[in-house]
Amino acid sequence: MVWYKNPKKGITKTLGKKQVRVPEGLYAKCKGCSAILYNKELDKNYKVCPKCGYHYQLSSLERLYLTVDSGTFEEFDEQLVPKNPLNFPEYEEKVKKGQEKTKMPEAVVTGLGKIHGQPASVAITDFQFMGGSMGSVVGEKITRAIERAIEKKIGMVIVSASGGGARMQEGIYSLMQMAKISAALGRLDEAGLPYISVLTDPTAGGVAASFGMLGDVNLAEPGAMIGFAGPRVIEQTIRQKLPKGFQRSEFLVDHGFVDAIVPRSFMKETLGKYLKFFKP
Repeated sequence: MVWYKNPKKGITKTLGKKQVRVPEGLYAKCKGCSAILYNKELDKNYKVCPKCGYHYQLSSLERLYLTVDSGTFEEFDEQLVPKNPLNFPEYEEKVKKGQEKTKMPEAVVTGLGKIHGQPASVAITDFQFMGGSMGSVVGEKITRAIERAIEKKIGMVIVSASGGGARMQEGIYSLMQMAKISAALGRLDEAGLPYISVLTDPTAGGVAASFGMLGDVNLAEPGAMIGFAGPRVIEQTIRQKLPKGFQRSEFLVDHGFVDAIVPRSFMKETLGKYLKFFKP
């Protein structure tokens, strides 16, 4: 698999009076500090800007590669694909576009593996697939992953990159997944097994309002946008200026909504330590 895809757009640099076109795919402009970064070096640094620490979004496959120990992951329920229960216009086309873009059947990948030597059931959503939104198949796959953790008596790790929240094209079928996953996590808790939630940029809507914030430990990447509604929507609704950094992970950890901020390079080790600590 190709874990990292270089951006298609090239960069124009000015040398003296000449403008030189740098070949596409070699360099990227940091979204945080505007520094010009060599893509190969960026990939080696876990797609984190070495100058300002800006964390680029990762696909599910990239996240899987960085989180789960090599050669230990076994995927489950990959045969499940979304339908169109409400006959929502153009929904099939959007799903197909997401499948072509991510090479995944749905917006989440689930399976069993080891994280820093500790066995775990893992679910990772993908923002590139319809904003990582949660439809009935996403909810079913995550619920089955939790039930698999209970069966195997191991911990559960969910990495959320779901800025799309609950998928509006499936209406109440999507909203039902919030309760279904939360109930499954309740059974996991009754079994005395840990659930670690990893919140990445962005995590919003029905995902943030359900399993995203229900972890025994809630971890977040630096600078991640986490919340139910976006800052612009809230400002327009209450007609007030929000504090600087509102809904970013640093703001949330200061106000007790997130337990810790963990840089990407330390996430795998940190997850392994928590899984070992909470081991039954």
